[in-house]
Amino acid sequence: QVQLVESGGGLVQAGGSLRLSCVASGTFFRINSMGWYRQAPGKQRELVADITSGGNTNYVDSVKGRFTISRDNLKNTLYLQMNNLEPEDTAVYYCYAKVRRQRFGPDNDYWGQGTQVTVSS
Repeated sequence: QVQLVESGGGLVQAGGSLRLSCVASGTFFRINSMGWYRQAPGKQRELVADITSGGNTNYVDSVKGRFTISRDNLKNTLYLQMNNLEPEDTAVYYCYAKVRRQRFGPDNDYWGQGTQVTVSS
């Protein structure tokens, strides 16, 4: 099995910063793409940013220039540096990973339990 554990959420004032981390553990051959989604109350879950195993990144327009996604493949860890936070960023943030458990097997999606980010105005 594969587990993803997030940390780093919390309460911050508008304009502040937080850094989220997500550690993947378990038995697997390779982690392919990883990313962060978020879900605000009453809204659908949306992709915030993702990153390929080679380091190519993609961001939703609303966070471009403020958030930076990165990963440490040796540590199986994903990060999201969030700067200049806005109240609209308030949501539960979820880590996901597309994991190949066996060399010639399929890729499967795994999710973390979520971490709350609250930005006060």
